[in-house]
Amino acid sequence: MGAEVAGGLLTNSLSLLADAGHMLSDAAALALSLFALWIADSRPPGPLRTYGAYRAEILAALANGAALVLIALLVAVEALGRLRDPPAVAAPGMVAVAAGGLVVNVVALFVLHGSRHDSLNMRGAWLHVLSDALGSVQAIAAGVLIWAFNWRWADPLASLLIAVLVVASAWRLLKEAIAVLMEAPPGHIDVERVREAMLAVACVADVHDLHVWSIATGFDCLSAHVVADGERERDPLLDELRRMLHDRFGIEHITIQLEPLGFVEHHRSC
Repeated sequence: MGAEVAGGLLTNSLSLLADAGHMLSDAAALALSLFALWIADSRPPGPLRTYGAYRAEILAALANGAALVLIALLVAVEALGRLRDPPAVAAPGMVAVAAGGLVVNVVALFVLHGSRHDSLNMRGAWLHVLSDALGSVQAIAAGVLIWAFNWRWADPLASLLIAVLVVASAWRLLKEAIAVLMEAPPGHIDVERVREAMLAVACVADVHDLHVWSIATGFDCLSAHVVADGERERDPLLDELRRMLHDRFGIEHITIQLEPLGFVEHHRSC
């Protein structure tokens, strides 16, 4: 990042400065991700936080996504101004510095590659580095075009493309983080299929107040009221429902209230 800041100032390249700003957000994202993992592991569940601090990683992902969007907006505003009157850029130095940035990001991608599916937090960090690596590629391409053809507009145009790339990588991250905070069903679980599977269990007459949500990535929860016809004992029915929900949908944290036929409960519909 420091090399790209110095190179951007010396070569007058906005795309290098944009890439440097993105690298700064990468460093902050990795630090925030590490902090969130430490908080989640070091703060066990207690009377004040019954789930512990598992959602620290979701808050970190949300902060990372917001930071990506802010950086993209700042870069886009500056790039639009430069497109009107593209300044001269020292292309050879620009290409050399951007190539160094690409090497650093490729190494970081290799380090994070195996963990990117483990949690939304780690995916956010990986997306930061991926979009920055692609930004370095665009900066290299812009430098080559300026060097070979003196197309000075290639530098602000590459900066705009970097900004679009950053927003694209941030959008899905923000969408998934907000969905978890709003307690929407996990994307890989179809609630209607869960309901149908529960109704298919012997002696289950009805399922209502069915809720499926996530505390954090991989920590899926379910609660439901199940109306049973009374022909089966409660414990075997609960065991079958729990085993089916775990094996078919991967849900670990399950709370089921069994109700007999004709049982009427006055409650607020959700």
